Amino acid sequence: MSKKESFIKGTLILAGAALIARVLGLFQRVPLEHILGDIGNASYSQANAAYFMLLTIATAGIPSTLSKMVSERHALNRPMEARRIYHAGLMFAAISGIVMFVLLYIFAPVYARASGIPETAVTIRALAPALLLFPLIAIIRGYLQGRNIMIAGGISQVIEQFVRVGTGLILAFLFYHWGYSGEKIAAGATFGAVIGGVAALLVMLYYNMKVRRKDRSELPLQADDGQARISYGRIYAEIFKLSIPIVVSSMTVSAVNFIDNSILKPLLSGQIGPNEATYVLGILGNRAQMIAGIPPILAIALSQSLVPIISAAFARGDQAHLKRQVTLAMQVAVLTGMPIILALGTAAYSVNGLLFSTRDGSGIVALLTFATIFQITMMTSNSILLGINKATLSMVHVIIGIIVKLVASYALAPLLGIYGIIIATALCFLVITLLNLRSMKKIVPFSIMGGRWAGFLLTVVALAGVGYGLNQLGVGMEAFMPGRVAFFITCCIVGAAVVALYPVLLVVLRVVRKEELGTYPRALQKVFRPLMRLQRGSAGKGGTM
Repeated sequence: MSKKESFIKGTLILAGAALIARVLGLFQRVPLEHILGDIGNASYSQANAAYFMLLTIATAGIPSTLSKMVSERHALNRPMEARRIYHAGLMFAAISGIVMFVLLYIFAPVYARASGIPETAVTIRALAPALLLFPLIAIIRGYLQGRNIMIAGGISQVIEQFVRVGTGLILAFLFYHWGYSGEKIAAGATFGAVIGGVAALLVMLYYNMKVRRKDRSELPLQADDGQARISYGRIYAEIFKLSIPIVVSSMTVSAVNFIDNSILKPLLSGQIGPNEATYVLGILGNRAQMIAGIPPILAIALSQSLVPIISAAFARGDQAHLKRQVTLAMQVAVLTGMPIILALGTAAYSVNGLLFSTRDGSGIVALLTFATIFQITMMTSNSILLGINKATLSMVHVIIGIIVKLVASYALAPLLGIYGIIIATALCFLVITLLNLRSMKKIVPFSIMGGRWAGFLLTVVALAGVGYGLNQLGVGMEAFMPGRVAFFITCCIVGAAVVALYPVLLVVLRVVRKEELGTYPRALQKVFRPLMRLQRGSAGKGGTM
């Protein structure tokens, strides 16, 4: 297997693990939403938002940077230097984990009071010990990825999620059965992350020991040629130079979710009252953000599988190939994300009614789900900029986007309430996307759709109408059958119709064309190839990719 193929396979392994993690997260949050109550749901949402932002800061950039450094050292036949870099990473992980654990535990009550939900403090403190574990897990994962052992990270992530969800649900339902308050039930649910972290760490240590045994058997004892004496100062300087832009770029979504969970109640309490604001916060965090997190998974996994190819073309200076691959990555992201967005967005009322305790907040779920198209384009373009060594540009654009998010939230919330906050989120992602695209076009001229935007937008509008119409008809079945049965049938009908008609319309309206199909990932080729008989005539000259 070539290095490129191996890297792409590894990317897809990690993406598959992320998909499983998202499904398990959905499996956990649905029953929790039914038992936590308003305060419990708000506490759970805020605690997870704070935790995931800190976790991103602690783990997002360092593993990928460490992976790159270790891979380079082994390619240069300098294994001792790679080992010292690994040890430096472990020390950093241990220290940063302790510092963030202490800070989160001490300042949890301060943050909880400032965000308007003082009960959140106990839930945040239940999560805090996980920060002792995950930086270490991330460093070991980065080292093993640098040794081209991607499966370890995937397996550890899946096992961690199973243990986290299982123990979290068990603790939550035990606390519920014992009559504990909503915030204490939420604390029990979040403590599952700590147990899951222990399980993930054990998996990573197992793979690490396998690598150590292999190294001892295959590598002869080497004289100290200075490799192991590389200074920690030099190692950390190299790590932070590469990782800080990656951290900032990677934390966009978690930072936006943290901002929303922190400012929502202070912004909306004056409009709708503190109790209603708490209820809306629970809907945003435990329903809308969870459902809206589903569409980006497949789109980003497929587009990121092209990033290594983009990096290689950029390194060779092959502008023609670079243009094709950048265009393809952005096209794949948009085309594969949109049908899931349409299905979930147009059937938001039925999805909400099927999964959760009430049907309230369906508009919140729908609007945030539709906004994820900009999240997809933002994350894909961020990945491309990282792949062509423009991480600093990506970081600057993310900072600008976060500023836009804050300003727009405070400007729009008094006018539009929760919908103003969601629109501000969409504006944040859109601004970052536009800035990324502008920078990318300075490096290589390209067009995502060219003259095909009309066909794509027509597809979106038509299927939005189909999905919404079917949803309205399906909801009417409540009159003669149980509500959840009607919602389940409606979700299936809307999903099947949208997903089935979407590729057909893309082919008929020439958004996807026969002559370019061979450049698409194999999964998409299998979907579109049987439909190409619907497309007649030559491709024509309309539209530049």
